[in-house]
Amino acid sequence: MTVNAMTEQPLPAEALPEILMRIVSELHDVAYLIERIEPQLLDVGGGAELLNSPESMKVMQGIDLAVQKTRGLAEFIDTITGEIPQDWAVDVATALSLVKLSEMQRALGGARRHGNVQPLAKAAGDFDFF
Repeated sequence: MTVNAMTEQPLPAEALPEILMRIVSELHDVAYLIERIEPQLLDVGGGAELLNSPESMKVMQGIDLAVQKTRGLAEFIDTITGEIPQDWAVDVATALSLVKLSEMQRALGGARRHGNVQPLAKAAGDFDFF
């Protein structure tokens, strides 16, 4: 991976397989975060009452489908990445400039992260401005 250590910005061209594997990692993180919402909804919604409501069941099934689709996309990209030659390179600067979440932008740009997923349970009252 070619990353400028001083600014944590990618150099003009990076190996496409490395970029795709960073996307795979982000997709796995998204699936994990979505998956962690389900038990929270059951706690907040009263469990049995939530599961007896047809509309609530559709929401829960939608959450499950979102996790499955996200993991499916990650596995698809992971699999096709193995077929891409390492010498294929692309410039990701423009694409990175369109990513609005700074943590995701750093991860996709090749900056090393501590851990895989942002914590879902922050201290009460914490929030991010965007």
